[in-house]
Amino acid sequence: MDRHSLSPHICNDFGRMAEVFEKEGITGGRVMIAADSNTAPLYAEQVKMELSRVFREVHLFVFRAGEEYKTLESAASLLHELLKLQFDRKDCIAALGGGVTGDMAGFAAAVYRRGIRVIQIPTTLLAQIDSSIGGKTGVDFEGYKNMIGAFHMPSLIYTNTDTLLTLPAEQFTAGMGEVIKSALLADSDFFAFLEENREKIAASDRECILEMIRRCAAIKVKIVLEDPTEQGVRALLNLGHTIGHAVEKATNFTLLHGEAVGAGLKSAAAMSLKRGLISKTDYDRICSLLAYFGLPLYVEGIDPEEILHFTKSDKKMADGQIRFILLKGIGEAFYADDVSDEELMTGINVLLPDKDKDR
Repeated sequence: MDRHSLSPHICNDFGRMAEVFEKEGITGGRVMIAADSNTAPLYAEQVKMELSRVFREVHLFVFRAGEEYKTLESAASLLHELLKLQFDRKDCIAALGGGVTGDMAGFAAAVYRRGIRVIQIPTTLLAQIDSSIGGKTGVDFEGYKNMIGAFHMPSLIYTNTDTLLTLPAEQFTAGMGEVIKSALLADSDFFAFLEENREKIAASDRECILEMIRRCAAIKVKIVLEDPTEQGVRALLNLGHTIGHAVEKATNFTLLHGEAVGAGLKSAAAMSLKRGLISKTDYDRICSLLAYFGLPLYVEGIDPEEILHFTKSDKKMADGQIRFILLKGIGEAFYADDVSDEELMTGINVLLPDKDKDR
């Protein structure tokens, strides 16, 4: 696998797009920009102008914004446009937007003519530090997140961090769930960096944001290179996601993905604390950082038994046993195949205000 194609080109504007595309040899032919109805009005014309300098034709496909539209139907609509324009395997899709756009457009690229190139142009924090990197694509199906998908590596990732300046506050908060996850699973020094610079990060200090995104991207690239198709170490990237996905589903996706991951990180930390793997001090540090960035420590109105059911229906089940990611300490995660229902309930109950014993 080409390490260079996995590593994002990270800068503060779209003005270097043509230069980067030419350097990577991604020129000529046609490109379909896929963007949702929130992102297209903000950036589509600027990106079209830049890409028109290196592509013969530039087209735009816009679909309705929201997780509820990350579906086979949306992918089919995009595929219909590609077919109508007779895109061939020399052409490509550029996914402009957040994780929903990147996942759906990446999936369409993976299956159209058995695979055409996809360019990721992430505009949300969550997409810039996580979902645009590593080639996981997919759509939600029958109420389950990313149940249908494919591994399809991007040919290029172009990250403009200034798009975060137009990001709604709740989307930035959601992205911080994945940022904290990255630090927790692989880099205790990065976790300390987040603690020490939390005020600057919250104030959108450009240098701190650039450093944060670079460090997150480096963590993910390293793990993906070791395990491109999630057969081993890449599973660590699911820290916080198993209960997090269940919470998303139980709340009918009223929580953003990164918010649910934040709740899942508290759950994983509580389960690790229960096993004696992390100290109470580290548990409190984790909860404090999550809370500082507005991530939910509690989720109102959820049924613990329903969360348990959804958790055990997760696609990460193997031979009837869930693979759950726990912590040996801040910056060191591992996957456990021996998590009991009782332990899962420990992780679920800390999200209930009336059952959390560690407040």
